[in-house]
Amino acid sequence: MPQAKSQPGTGSVQVGRRKELVGEVVSSRMQKTIVVQVVRKKAHPFYGRVVSKAKKFYAHDEKNEAHVGDVVRLEETRPLSKLKRWRLKEVIRRTALLPEAAVVEASEGR
Repeated sequence: MPQAKSQPGTGSVQVGRRKELVGEVVSSRMQKTIVVQVVRKKAHPFYGRVVSKAKKFYAHDEKNEAHVGDVVRLEETRPLSKLKRWRLKEVIRRTALLPEAAVVEASEGR
């Protein structure tokens, strides 16, 4: 198994030559594309306070298996489109909440 290297301050882990990120899905409305928000926390160099930085990544989801609220692992890949440079590797934790569209359909069925 290849050695995993953690890059300090970036929140990413490098396995072999490909970086990996862990984040939460914030949008899955596009076909085969998800938007994942990765939050990294780092101590301020002078003040010592922990500062959160968030960044959104567009990722390729071939089977449309990730939904809003899921925690997923992304893997770096070649450019797939103008914004997509990552692909879904695995869903780490599924959300317990139902997507909003399913809730609306269930309430209309009454």
